[in-house]
Amino acid sequence: MRKTLHLYLVKPSQYDDDGYVVRHFRGVLPSNTLACLAGLTEDVVRQKRLGDSWKIKVHLFDETVDKIPVKRICRSQRWGFAKTIVCLVGVQTNQFPRACDLAHTFRRAGLTVLIGGFHVSGYLALLPDIPPDIQQLLDAGVTIVKGEVEETWGDLLDDAVHGRLKPLYDFLNNKPDLYTKPIPAIRRKYLRKFVASNFGTLDCGRGCPFECSFCTIINVQGRKMRFRSAEHIAESIRRNYHENGITFYFFTDDNFARNKNWEAIFDALIRLRTEEKIPVRFMMQVDVLSWKIKEFVNKARLAGCLNVFIGMESVDPGNLAAAGKKQNQVSEYRQLIQAYRDSEISTHVGYIIGFPFDTVDSIRRDLKFLMYEVCPDHASFFILMPLPGSMDHLNMLRRGEWMHPDFNLYDSQHELTHHPYLKDGSWKETYFEAWRTFYSFENMKAILQRSPRSNYWNNFLRFIWYKNSIQTEGRHPMMCGYLRLKGRASRRPGFPVLSRWDYYPARFKEVLGDLRSMLSVLAEMEELWLQTRHPSEAERRVVEEIAVLREKYGQLKLRDLQAAFQRAKVHFPTLHVPSKVTLFWAKWSPLLVSHRVYTRADLDAFWKTVRLRWTERRIFRIPVFMMPLNFFRDVQLSLLFLFHMGRAL
Repeated sequence: MRKTLHLYLVKPSQYDDDGYVVRHFRGVLPSNTLACLAGLTEDVVRQKRLGDSWKIKVHLFDETVDKIPVKRICRSQRWGFAKTIVCLVGVQTNQFPRACDLAHTFRRAGLTVLIGGFHVSGYLALLPDIPPDIQQLLDAGVTIVKGEVEETWGDLLDDAVHGRLKPLYDFLNNKPDLYTKPIPAIRRKYLRKFVASNFGTLDCGRGCPFECSFCTIINVQGRKMRFRSAEHIAESIRRNYHENGITFYFFTDDNFARNKNWEAIFDALIRLRTEEKIPVRFMMQVDVLSWKIKEFVNKARLAGCLNVFIGMESVDPGNLAAAGKKQNQVSEYRQLIQAYRDSEISTHVGYIIGFPFDTVDSIRRDLKFLMYEVCPDHASFFILMPLPGSMDHLNMLRRGEWMHPDFNLYDSQHELTHHPYLKDGSWKETYFEAWRTFYSFENMKAILQRSPRSNYWNNFLRFIWYKNSIQTEGRHPMMCGYLRLKGRASRRPGFPVLSRWDYYPARFKEVLGDLRSMLSVLAEMEELWLQTRHPSEAERRVVEEIAVLREKYGQLKLRDLQAAFQRAKVHFPTLHVPSKVTLFWAKWSPLLVSHRVYTRADLDAFWKTVRLRWTERRIFRIPVFMMPLNFFRDVQLSLLFLFHMGRAL
């Protein structure tokens, strides 16, 4: 009789500062590690590497959007009719404490547990001895997997099934050739848990040739570039389009520009778009020198590139030198951004706060330079942190410098070391100030006004994501989703599990506050849309001419404009001249105003007056007769905004 093998591929989340597991109703960035291991497992099953005696059931869980059924998993191996293997995959440093707690729970239930990812791989790559927390896992019977498993996944599963697992597998020095290895497998059921269900991930290559001191990539995936076959990538995209409707990808390569197969991949994508009419679009990560590669930017545009993430890190040459980023030349940053903007590709820069020469004043000064001189479309800010697996971490360890012992805080937004110039909480305060400054209303408006029309909604929707993450939850957008979910009992060991009487009232207030914050973000974004939605060419020219006239003659009066239109009608008989009645109707008619309003300032002023008079108990001074009309206008504007935003998704 065939036995059932339950293979659980689990991507753990992290704990928040209150000890609750971070989980959202809808996520934003799917896990490429889950997709990779799903693809490798499908290949193992297809080749019957485990024989015919096992009926294999693969379960994927991403804890950022899934509630892990811990008790059900622990019970899944009972009575000897099934075997359960739990693989905690793609574990990053901030997820390691949660992964350890899950691993110990599953081991106490007698399950086979493996753990891999950048934290254990990077930590063990540079340290001569095994650190105590990893040793505790080994002592509990957890198997540690160090490195990539494209060429060894079948062997690992075979050892796990037959009880031959070693405590530690070290594949770090045996980097797999990715050229013909199985492509990451995308599952529609998984993608439904994310905001964009047409969004997939794909690593076209791995490695990076540079030597940034804060980076773990070079010590885990190596400095030698490895890449997948362009034909395999094209076939995967073709299949995903026809079977799952996937049209947008995040190429997770740490540096796509150094993928030696970039041109063949772009050419394959261009053929998919032009010959097969598959509307594939993608975003990728590149370095600051990518714009100098002949035909790279142009072919990226033709291949469907919508957005590039650039490791800019700082605009201070001293900080760049200290981080080992010799390739970054601040004098070329503006040309870099403009090269991509000219090709209608949106630019997104990574910016690190807390380099050796940073002060509060210098960070503010550099931020202004970034916003007004370099002018990227987006920026992601990170607090400098010594990730295990980086040279920063190793050097600080050798020097005996203090680093925060709680890996749960290694998420780019906590202070983890001592800084000579950023003290007493100013480091974190300046970090959040940078987010608020860059994503201020005026800077977002400036970005949208200079963006090509084709990139308008791409930039706009990212603004919503980032503003909501920082303003509502105070979390880094890349670790955030929409509508935070919490489990009362899913709390970090050491934190008390609150009673229902204590938990639910507090949680209700928290949810209410989050909803208010989200509505505030939407209101601000609605105003941003009204002020920046693209006018027609004729309308734009008229506005420019009126601006010139105002500068020359001062304030223009309505009767002067009407008189000018009347004179113009002599020369242009078909010109329609709006009457005062028409202008009045256009101003107040709910059926016409939504298409002609470019700010909701008058509506906001009206509702502010209503609230003020209600608060001051001057009820009889509230303009009640105007409330239904303004309410209708407000609803119409909001519905129109949501309609256009929905079309863009």
